[in-house]
Formats: sequence, structure tokens, C-alpha cells
Amino acid sequence: MMRERHSDDIIDVDANEEKHFDIDMSDAEAVKTAVAVKYTKDDFLYTEKPYEAIYDYKNDPFMHNLKIEQMAQQAAEVGVKTFKGLYKNYVKMREMQRGANVIINNPTAFSGPYMQLDAGKYNVDDGGVYLIDESGNYHVICHHPIIPFECLQNIDTGEEKLNIAYRTRGEWQEKVVSKEILYNSRNISQLVKCGVDVSSETAKELVSYFQEIESLNRNSLPLKRSVGRLGYINGAGFSPYVEGLTFDGEQNYSTIFSAIKSHGSYEKWKKVAIDCRKKSVIAKIFLAASFASALIQPLGGLPFFVHLWGVDSGTGKTVALMLAASVWGTPEMGEYIQTFNSTVVGHERTAAFLNSLPFLIDELQLSKDSHGRSRFDVYQLAQGVGRSRGTKTGGIERTPTWRNTILTTGESPIVGGSAGAGAVNRVIDIECTANNIVIADGMAVSAVIKQNYGFAGREFVAKLSSQKALTMTQEVYNDYFTKLCKSDTTEKQAMAAAMILTADMIAEASVFKTNEPLTIDDISPYLQTKKSVSAGERGYQYMCDWVASNSKRFATGEDNNGEVFGLIQGDFAYIIRSKFDEAASKQGFDTRALLSWLKSNGKILVRGRNNTRGKRIGGVNVECVVLRLPDETPDYYTEEEMRGTDISDFGIL
Repeated sequence: MMRERHSDDIIDVDANEEKHFDIDMSDAEAVKTAVAVKYTKDDFLYTEKPYEAIYDYKNDPFMHNLKIEQMAQQAAEVGVKTFKGLYKNYVKMREMQRGANVIINNPTAFSGPYMQLDAGKYNVDDGGVYLIDESGNYHVICHHPIIPFECLQNIDTGEEKLNIAYRTRGEWQEKVVSKEILYNSRNISQLVKCGVDVSSETAKELVSYFQEIESLNRNSLPLKRSVGRLGYINGAGFSPYVEGLTFDGEQNYSTIFSAIKSHGSYEKWKKVAIDCRKKSVIAKIFLAASFASALIQPLGGLPFFVHLWGVDSGTGKTVALMLAASVWGTPEMGEYIQTFNSTVVGHERTAAFLNSLPFLIDELQLSKDSHGRSRFDVYQLAQGVGRSRGTKTGGIERTPTWRNTILTTGESPIVGGSAGAGAVNRVIDIECTANNIVIADGMAVSAVIKQNYGFAGREFVAKLSSQKALTMTQEVYNDYFTKLCKSDTTEKQAMAAAMILTADMIAEASVFKTNEPLTIDDISPYLQTKKSVSAGERGYQYMCDWVASNSKRFATGEDNNGEVFGLIQGDFAYIIRSKFDEAASKQGFDTRALLSWLKSNGKILVRGRNNTRGKRIGGVNVECVVLRLPDETPDYYTEEEMRGTDISDFGIL
């Protein structure tokens, strides 16, 4: 082992002075002995004798390097000028025989738990990283030791990163750093935020140092598989439950990654969870939805929401979210559980990081603007695919994807009345009231699950590890899905409900074992009907309400203050087209789509291909949307009925 070197060991010398080396007499005699034998040219070219003579001293780096120089000089005197290259190949051969493939010519010499590396032209010891040039000048690269100690290769992307170790203030720190940072003088300065001694002046030298030390030790640095996210990893298993995987993701997500772990007593957690399931069907559904997140990818499903909302305080919505989180890890706020106080990009990247684990978001009201309108869009997460974005250097970033459940809470529904059918379709919306509490004793439940968590999710995933188990799970899901599709709900709602029911059955068999699984009757009251999902149906109901609330403006006379929206005659409201567009758009409905639905479903009278008809209002002929108002007649006119309508009956010109 090379002795430690510090700045005090280096002294300036004049050109006429000899450099002083601190060598004792035994070392000096060893050098003389190493070169005492005179070898011939044939010895260098046809035998291993000169190479073996110095190879045995390789564990003493200082003496080893001196002998190499001495032997190279002797080889040159007999006409062999390639001794160093020959010796290097000899070392490789010997080391490969011993199960190694490199030799450390200039080892790092710092105290610490990390492996010894070849520092090349640099000196690395407890005093830092420095160079000594041919004139004996001392150049500091870094004032503390810093080395790479393992190379990480991401399973998803193939990108390589280095795990570096550095000692500041007497303590060793570790950090995974992309090579885009380490090998770029502009980027490497970012490490100063982590306590690394680097400046704009030393950045280039530190980059050169990392390049050389990795190149020299490429065969020595352990190469490990790494992952930057959670969930299913092709050919590896389920992160973070895969042995030997190292996290190499963004530092912002290391908190969430670290939160997915087991702690405390599994039995205490199960006791509380079982009690919550028995007392509340909503808690049972919400807990099952957390497990269901791990089924979406293997069963080929799509992400969906389960949203708990209610204006009453103390219904246990947040505690239910904590219980769902405790299936996988710590339920502390800000660790695994996130809030709606985030950007669109933040939500997308967090969903992609969680990947197969449930995305838990609390307090919908944090996403609302000053007018009380929510800025959150269900479509952003329900599609399971993020936005494509360009990179600074050209091209596009890797598009983020995810396949999980999104469990949310708030004081209001997560989708408004004007939301598209696709958004409504992807949400199981559950209202919590004072008479329908989710978690009765929130304080007691939260106290237990904060100390006991993270066991059930791991066991649940383990149950799905075999192909036989997946096949059986698929059969159970298909059975639930088929039965649900026969009810008055949509396929997407049936898919989400079937996932929840299947997950609860597996959790019941492997975790809770109470023989009380969720049933279709339990979850059906919370599923949207085909009619309620339809944006056209909701738009029609809104416009009928709008006509009723503005009835005075559908009559000629002084009561309407001079502003007229149209006329009401019999079962039809003649709405001036501009007023119809204004009212529908203000509520968030697309007027063209709404009119198309109204026409297809016999809710308006039309003229040819137009969606309007002419009507004289206040003596002026204007285009109107002729909206059929609800009554006791059948919901829809048939095509024959529409064709048989006499225009003159309604005073249409």
C-alpha cells in the first residue's frame, strides 16, 4: 500500500538540486537487487525471466514502478525498446490466471471503505486529488478524496452512470451521477451543491480525472444493474423488491423510492386494515384499489381514478389515503403521498416514476384557481402516457408511461359536469358524508399504520410471480368484467371495477383471510351509468335547466328587461343560436359535439343538414336551436316521427 501523501511532503527544489525521496536503506538495496542480474536480448524476447523478476514486487507500487523503469532502461541497452508494452501484456496474462485482469501501478491511498483503484497520473490520498508535473509543481484538482466505486447500467434505458464517493468534513458521501455531468466541464460544476470541491477553474481538470480513472479501472469497477423507477422491470421483477438493483433515478424521487419499504409489525397492520374493511365498504374499495395497481400492467388494463370527496370534515378521506399507502410503504405525507399542489409535468413524471404502484394525491382543492375552478385534468394521467418533449441537444426525451391506479381525495368531485365522457369514464367517484364515514377512528388508525407498513404490497406482488397465478388472475378478472358489462355501466367503468374486485379477492386469500371479499353489489352503486357518462346527455340536461332558469327571457314582454334568448312553444324551446353557443361554451361543452349528439338522439328539430331552424322572434327571422324539452313522452323521437313533424305546427317559416 502506498503511503499517504500530503502537501507537506512536497518540497520545491532548484534545477541544480536533486529531488529528495524518503527511501530507507532496505528499499534502496531492493532496487539494486532487482536490476543486479543482466539479461540478454534473448532473455527479453524468448523467456519470462526479466518480467517475472519485477512482477513479484507488484504489491509495492513505489518499488514496482522503479523496477519497471530500471528494467526498461536495461532492455533498451540490449536493443529491446518495447519492454513496457511487453511487460503490460505479461501482467495481463498473469493476472488473468489469478482471476484478475488489471494491475494497480499507482493506487489510490486514502483511508476509507472503498476499493483501491489505479489513479494513473494523478495522486489520490486523504489530502485530495492532485498532480505533480515534471518540474515538481503541485497542482490541486480537488481538496478532498473523490473516486468512482461502481458503474450502474439502467435496465430500461441502457444509460450508464457512476456511483461516486467523496469525503467532506470527515464523512464519506455517495452519489449516483450521470456521465453527462461528470464528463462535461459545464455540468460537473453542479456537484458543488452536494459539497464536492469543484469550481469553474478546476472543472476541466476534474473531468479529465474522472475520464482517466474510469478508463484505467474499467475492468475493476463493479458493473451493477440499476433502475430509475418503481414497478415491473422486464426480465427482472418488481422494483424495489429485486435483489441487486441500485436506484439511479433523479434525486427528487429518492424520497419516494426510500419510502417503499417495510417497517414495524405486519400483524398489527393487518389487524387495523381488517377492522377498517369490516366497518366500511368504501374503505374496502379504496384499499383494494391500492392493490389493484399491480394488476393493471400484467392484465393489460388502463390507469383509472378512485376519488373520495365530501364537504364534511372528519369522514376519514385522508386517513383512507394513508391506509392505501401503507400497503406499500410509509404513509407519511410528503414522502409517498403527494398533493395536488404540483405542475402537469410534475404529475406526469411522478406517475411514470411510480409506474406500477398507486399514485396517491391528497387535497384536490389545492389545484383550484382564485375562481374555484380546478386546474387538474383527469386526461393527463388517465391515458398512461406523458407528453413528448424535446431535449436541449435536439431530438426528444423518452416519453414517460405508467400503468397504475390514481387514488385521490378532495372536497368536490374530480370531474365537473361538463367534462368529456372519457374523463368521467375513468373515475370511480365516491362521495363521503357524515352518515357514510370511511374511517371512523382516524387518529387511532393513523397512529398504528405510521409505525407498521409496507408488508402487504410485497406479499401481493409475490403471489403474482408465477405464470400459473397470472393465468388464474386473468380468468377471475374476465369473469368479473363479463358480469359487470351486463349491467348499466360502461366498459371502462367495468374494467376498473373488475380490477378492484380481482385485487380484493387475491388480497383476501393471501393477506386478510377473512372470507369477506368485495362483491359486485358492493361496488355497483359507485359506478357511472352509460347515461351519466355521456357528455351529450349531461349537456342536454344542462341546457334544459338553463332554459327553465331563464324562462322569462323566452317570452315577449317587459318582464325580460329587453333581452330575449328565444321562444318556448309547446314542448320545444327555440334558442337563438348565438345564445345557445354562449351558454354551452360557458359551461365547458363543445357546441358542435353537443349539437351533433342532440341531433343523433332526437333532442332537436333540424332542417336538412343544419342543426338549426329559422324562427321569427321579435319580428326578426333568426337561426334557432329547437330543443325538445323533457316531458312524459318517450326519451327519443324515432326517425319516422322526426320526418313526420309538420313544420307549420310550430310556426316555423
